[in-house]
Amino acid sequence: MAAAVYDPDPSFCRWFVEPAVYAFGRRRVMAALVHYLQAGTDAERAGAVRAWYSAHVPLRADQSPAYGPDGVRDPALDKSQDMKAAWLEASLRVFAEATDLRMRHRVLLGLPTSRAAYPPYLHELLESTLTSAGVHPAPRYVFRGPAMGPLASGPGMTVSPLSNG
Repeated sequence: MAAAVYDPDPSFCRWFVEPAVYAFGRRRVMAALVHYLQAGTDAERAGAVRAWYSAHVPLRADQSPAYGPDGVRDPALDKSQDMKAAWLEASLRVFAEATDLRMRHRVLLGLPTSRAAYPPYLHELLESTLTSAGVHPAPRYVFRGPAMGPLASGPGMTVSPLSNG
């Protein structure tokens, strides 16, 4: 996973992530990326954020020897709901602890806006993160780019309200 994390191009890091997902399973790949997000340097955290998207690659039986002759793969390799929750928690914590504005922005853009996307034990942390994001004195130029998460971009944009669905 280090090759994916250290590759600065989000398109090319998929070349490392996709084979790892096929060979080792989505769960193990996601666990490695969560570890980079939790304990890595800012550069490693940024790489983990870029690679996270590729960890959701759809799997096809004709592209991997990890599938048996009958086209079946051990489902335990790809169970990842707990890893997704760990990613959400680590992302919220990185946002709260990061001093680098670009890191805060990078992490925040990848977070879902729906409160329903978070396990109940993360709702309080989500609320504090969104409050912090809404009042953060960051310059506007740091927040440009596509609005993909709870932080919208562009002049006059603010934190979007949480939806209940």
